[in-house]
Amino acid sequence: MIEQVYKISTENKMAVEKVVFDENIHYLHMVFNKGEGLPEHFSNSNVYMTVVRGTLSIGLDEQEVKEYPFGTLLKIPEGTKMNVKNMNEDTLELIVVKAPAPTK
Repeated sequence: MIEQVYKISTENKMAVEKVVFDENIHYLHMVFNKGEGLPEHFSNSNVYMTVVRGTLSIGLDEQEVKEYPFGTLLKIPEGTKMNVKNMNEDTLELIVVKAPAPTK
């Protein structure tokens, strides 16, 4: 078998899954219900965030929180302060790719 196969959760409960964490990329799958999210932090690489379902509520640096619906792909530069939340009723599902893979 040449390919590597990875599975991601298909449930609606909160999840932050490190699917692929290697020297090339970090590929994460995240699921948040209303009021859930990540602690405020600074991006440690370029972040590509795809909203798979629901609506993402995100504050970047000192900007006001903006909302992005499913089907949106955000590119967030390294070193950006991020406040990722689900402030809506529908479950939020994200695919997050960090490239290049962070070294720290």
